[in-house]
Amino acid sequence: MPLMQALKVRHSTREFCKQPLPPQVLSNLLWAANGVNRPDSGKRTAPSARDWREIDVIVTTAEGAYRYDPPSHRLIRVVAGDIRHLTGRQEFVASVPVNLVYVADLDRMSEASAEDKALYSAADAGFIAQNVYLYCASAGLAVVVRGLVDREALGAALELGKHQRILLAQSVGYPAGRAE
Repeated sequence: MPLMQALKVRHSTREFCKQPLPPQVLSNLLWAANGVNRPDSGKRTAPSARDWREIDVIVTTAEGAYRYDPPSHRLIRVVAGDIRHLTGRQEFVASVPVNLVYVADLDRMSEASAEDKALYSAADAGFIAQNVYLYCASAGLAVVVRGLVDREALGAALELGKHQRILLAQSVGYPAGRAE
């Protein structure tokens, strides 16, 4: 789909069917989100201030939570079991096929002030979230980004360190009403 058309159809929705995403769709989604698009330098599809690459994309599904590793383009299990219900305060998050969680690792942002860490990590998470929106528009997927997250409960479930901050979550699946 041409970019201008993807921008035209891009929108948020909170109504999803429960059909899981096929592995190739999830692979494409994650590459679009923050994958390596310049193998010679390791640079990504989303910009990162000072090339800190401080945002980790955590993928939660019915099977568990996984950290997306852009250089190897694979998922690394973080937690076994279904913790999707912790990724937001809205009812639908518990049954959406995929909830992405954007976690900033502030230790990667060397020599930045606390204010700059907050500003740049939020901007960098926003770039990734927009890439997800555009991929979803082009692939006919439903998506919504969310800030209402119980960060303390989800952080504990993900066993995050004190230097890691949950910034946003984003639900992805097929639109409600699709034949499963």
